[in-house]
Amino acid sequence: QGQLVESGGGSVQVGGSLRLSCAASGYTYINCMAWFRQAPGKERERVATINTGGGINAIYADTVKGRFTISRDSAKNSVYLQMNSLKPEDTAMYYCAADAFAGGYCHRQDYRNWGQGTQVTVSS
Repeated sequence: QGQLVESGGGSVQVGGSLRLSCAASGYTYINCMAWFRQAPGKERERVATINTGGGINAIYADTVKGRFTISRDSAKNSVYLQMNSLKPEDTAMYYCAADAFAGGYCHRQDYRNWGQGTQVTVSS
């Protein structure tokens, strides 16, 4: 049984930075990892995705492009989300997701494996 464990959430002021981490364990094979977020009363938003099986192929939502960076450490089966220039609208529960998708196309919604989430709160 695989597991995804997120860490690194917290409270920060506008303009600040946070780094989220997600460690995967117990999976036979994954080639895609992603960060999603969901704020109260809003739909889940795909924040960033990365191919962990080969090419980097990081893709970002327009709302975070230029401020957030997704990266991976294949040796540790981990993915990270560096969040800079945070805004109040970035406040949400952030979830790590992972899966093995044929062809390695990762920028999609139908991930089957999810972490428990970590809260990010940005205050002005």
